[in-house]
Parts: sequence; structure tokens; C-alpha cells
Amino acid sequence: MERLSKILEDRHQYAREWKRRTGGKVIGYFEPYFPEEIAYAAGVLPVRLMARHEADDNTDRQLYGDCYPARDILNQFILGRYDYIDGVVYAEGCQWMFHAFQTVINNQPEMFNHYLFVPDFTEGRTSKDVLRTELSVFRGLLERWTGKTITDANLDNAIGIYNTNRRLMRMVYEMRRADRQTVLGSEAMEMLLASQVMDKAEMNELLHEIIPVLEDREPYPDGVRLMLVGSETWDAELEKLIESLGAYVVIDELDNGSSYIWNEVILQKDRLMAIARRYLDRPHSALKDSAWRRRLDHIYRLYEDYQAEGVIIAKQIYCHPHGTDMYALWKMMRERNIPYHTFERDTTLPEQETRMRLEAFLSMVKPGLTRIVGWHNVVQL
Repeated sequence: MERLSKILEDRHQYAREWKRRTGGKVIGYFEPYFPEEIAYAAGVLPVRLMARHEADDNTDRQLYGDCYPARDILNQFILGRYDYIDGVVYAEGCQWMFHAFQTVINNQPEMFNHYLFVPDFTEGRTSKDVLRTELSVFRGLLERWTGKTITDANLDNAIGIYNTNRRLMRMVYEMRRADRQTVLGSEAMEMLLASQVMDKAEMNELLHEIIPVLEDREPYPDGVRLMLVGSETWDAELEKLIESLGAYVVIDELDNGSSYIWNEVILQKDRLMAIARRYLDRPHSALKDSAWRRRLDHIYRLYEDYQAEGVIIAKQIYCHPHGTDMYALWKMMRERNIPYHTFERDTTLPEQETRMRLEAFLSMVKPGLTRIVGWHNVVQL
């Protein structure tokens, strides 16, 4: 666990060492709909571009004010922290990340770059065919860039490694369903985030070592069981703050959290179609759930399955998809008498303010207190 935490903290160094060790290329991607299996099949390391909580006085000159992760990722490119990145790909999603992607390639036009269209209407009759065509184009571009032919055998190997990673991480998530916690939410999140910047084969080896140890752990003391919903996260600081108050995040519904590993590629003769189906059939994010609102049912099922007692909604400021989706989410929770608390994140997590608000919320959710329909509106700020 300590090694994974260190890899997540020193992810730039990890990627540089991977390049020196393998001689391979590294590609950075902005959105969770990026088809990592295809890049991995070409011998390329896919690395999720992640924000850090730090001051920024560079990006205002290049990118007008919007969500901090987009600005921060651009800031890291400006500061040279992503100097090991050989290419960047934007898979259709958040407009703010698209602005960051455009600015990065404007600053570094020699860098390999690609805009990969992912249909917003994921349930559409032709959506999977459209995405399959996009994946075919991307495959061809990667082959020309790397000089390597991506065979079906390469794709099968990559799909197997990625499916194994999803299966192992879901085993970690399943442990959190137990009445007593042996895996902290902060640990699970750091493991999952580390897997998004690591070589998945190496990550799988570590998971095979870690899981038996977690299974033999003594459980932690009882505490309030919470679910985390909202915008993407880049660290486990919120989970650690919640744990310091005697509560646990037993499940999350985040684009780069549980949704990242919740379904697998189901093999078929047409490998690209299999990959397209996996990414369009994954749990819907707020970005792609405008048609059928299936995300709400998924959130409720997770809430029930993991026996959560309340929901923390952490929305990134300027995150329009989640801001738009919030009203439907609140309505569902009120109708089902689910306690919830909402707050917005910006560049940093204000610890004392957040701690005070969480303490007030937890004092109302603790088992044994009488729950009254609508009382959670008191803490909806």
C-alpha cells in the first residue's frame, strides 16, 4: 500500500523510469472514455493526466478561468512536469478538458495528438458503430506513430491484462461491502488512481500480493457508512478527512473511481467492436447520461448494495455536467429519503470548513438517530 501511495505521489517519476526501462512511448489522456487497451497493445503506456492541488499563476494567460483540474493539468505542462509525455489524446467529454487539450497541442504542435469522438448518446442505434470506426482510425494513427502493427493477438493480450485489473480492483471494492471495514476508502481510491498511471501488468502483480493481506486484516471499528458521488477526484484527501471523523466511504460513483473498473471488455471476433461496447456500456457519467438517466438507478443500487447511510456529493466548481445533473440527483435522494450533503471543490480542499460541515452532517446520520423525510435539506448548502 505504501508503494502504491508513493507511485501515485511520484507518478511523473514512475513514467520516466518506465520509459528508460522499456524504451516505449507514453501517451497522456484527458477523459475516462479513452480506449487504453488499444494504446497498450501498441506498446504505449497510457497515463491519466491528473491535477494536483497547488497555486497557479501561469494558465490565466492561456486559458480563461474554468475548472481547476483543466487549468492545473495545463499548468503542469507549462512547468515541464509532463516532459516525458510523447502524445496526448482527448476522448470526447468535458469541454474544459478539451480547452486544456487544445492549449497543450498549440504550445507543443510537434507532439502526437488526436481527438477521439465518443458519442454522447451512448444508447443510440448507431453509437457503437460510430465509436468502432473512431477506434479503427485511432488504431491506424498509433501504428504509423509507433511503427508497430497492432494485431488481434496484441489486442487480446491488452484486453486480458485490463480485464484482470478491473476484476482485481472489484475484489477490493467487494471487501468494502462487509459489515466491518478491512479496506479504507482512501486506500481503495489511491490504489485505483495509481492503476491509472501505472503499467497495468505491474499493477496486477501488486494487487495479487495486496489482496490476500487485506483479506486477513483485522477490521476497523464501526463507523458511519458513506457513499461518495460527484466530479472526478485526483487524490484521496476527502476520504482521509472523512475517516478522521470516524466514518468510512464504502463506495463511490466517480468517473475515475468505481465506474473506471465496473465492467469488462467481452471478447468477440471484432476486437474493436468489443472495446467500443465496453466503453459505451460502462456506468454512465453525467457527461453521457442526458438521454435515459440510468446513472440515478446505478447510484441507488450501489447505495443499497453497500449499505451506505448517507451520500457526500463533491462537485468540482465549474463542472457543468455534474451541475446540471445535480437537480435530478437531489430529487431522487429526497424521494428515497437518502441523507446527503453537497459541497463544491476548487483548487484546494478547505480542511477546517469541510471538516465542520462533515461533522454536522455525520451527527445527523449516526445510527440510532430518528430520520425524518426532508431533514437532510438542512445541510444542503
